[in-house]
Amino acid sequence: MREHHPTAVRLHRAFSWPARVEGVGAAGSDNDVVLVCQWIALNALYGRWDPLKREPAPDQTTWRAFLKRVLDLDAGETLAQVLQNHKPLVLSILEDEYLSDLFWEEPTRVRAGRARRVMFDARTWYIEGRWGLVLDRLVDRIYLLRCQLTHGAATYGGSLNRRSLKHCATMLGHLMPAVILVVIDHGRDEDWGPMCYPPMRSSAVRR
Repeated sequence: MREHHPTAVRLHRAFSWPARVEGVGAAGSDNDVVLVCQWIALNALYGRWDPLKREPAPDQTTWRAFLKRVLDLDAGETLAQVLQNHKPLVLSILEDEYLSDLFWEEPTRVRAGRARRVMFDARTWYIEGRWGLVLDRLVDRIYLLRCQLTHGAATYGGSLNRRSLKHCATMLGHLMPAVILVVIDHGRDEDWGPMCYPPMRSSAVRR
């Protein structure tokens, strides 16, 4: 794979952010930073430029399409193995109503109960090997917390979301190496779509 191949650039960017996490401290002592850096690494892989609107494509649509494609390419079932190895953690995240859009639409006890039901659905998905559903619902919940952090809807180092944050940062830390491995092993020559903000030499702009 050529050095300036779009996939090589995506991987280079993705590798740089977990490297920052390694300097945070033992056992992810600053999970706010850990989660944000891990998501940026994932975003480096899935982000796509919309040439018609001339802006990055919508986030949720893009990461969903990317992860579906990664699962399709995952001949060795690397991601499925990660989901199986960390099943209790996955179920804990799916049971957390504070990570559910459904709950926040109307934060009541009734909605909290409905938000937690996906955890019981996930037990069936595990039995049936429906890894696409498990991964989609899992990453959707991690994404909600990522949005809370990056859009100023959470206090840095705050006490209210520590359990959720630790679970999501830990799980994304398990998922990211697997996603990167699949892209390296099976997706190096794939067309992942137009890259957002590709590296450019200043001389090229002046021309």
